[in-house]
Amino acid sequence: MATTLATAAADTRAAATHAARIEHVSKRFDGPAGPQLVLDDITLDVAPGEFVTLLGASGCGKSTLLNLVAGLDKPSAGTIATDGRPALMFQEHALFPWLTAGKNIELALKLRGVPKAERRPRAEELLELVRLHGAYGKRVHELSGGMRQRVALARALAQDSQLLLMDEPFAALDAITRDVLHDELTRVWRETNVSVLFVTHNVREAVRLAQRVVLLSSRPGRVAHEWRVDIPHPRRIEDSAVAELSLEITEQLRGEIRRHGQH
Repeated sequence: MATTLATAAADTRAAATHAARIEHVSKRFDGPAGPQLVLDDITLDVAPGEFVTLLGASGCGKSTLLNLVAGLDKPSAGTIATDGRPALMFQEHALFPWLTAGKNIELALKLRGVPKAERRPRAEELLELVRLHGAYGKRVHELSGGMRQRVALARALAQDSQLLLMDEPFAALDAITRDVLHDELTRVWRETNVSVLFVTHNVREAVRLAQRVVLLSSRPGRVAHEWRVDIPHPRRIEDSAVAELSLEITEQLRGEIRRHGQH
């Protein structure tokens, strides 16, 4: 099944030059003191099959940018183009508690227009992909936090999008569960070759997962720096190479926070 998903994804992307293209994007919100500039002239591409993490201090506009890419809001300036409709995964699993794990996934398949007879087999394939074989009939309250996020990932993949947007999906989990899900997400990404734009404030998580780390400055958010992560997989959070690059990025992040505090 994983091979089929990967092959289909590769075929769909054959003519695509980017999964997401963000060009000179700015975003302003109206506040009590007048318009507030949250994002300023962001230009960023995500290549087909690339895993990019967006990193920055709280309030720098990471989630705002993700919402713009998802089409949940419109930029005040600039343009955003994606290879099809992105799938979005939040910190909260957002599963419907009155549905089983399998039915939550089937709902995404239904909205995509998948015929009824094909939905259950496809949902079970996706549950197997995220290593939840046999969980089709389980209700949300029967699942652990990590299992719920696996179902949420399977539901996002059910949308058959070429771009997966993830907004701190593991932030509420304990360290061990988060570490396991890092491995699982990396495996699923490599098997399906989907493009990922992943928001986090955790530097080591960013380095552990990504091919490229993009640091946003403190508000207004601008692209302050980028790093290409050439550390081979499998990566561990405690690997010396991960720790070394994380330290370099952390120093840059601290500099951005200090700079913001002086204004």
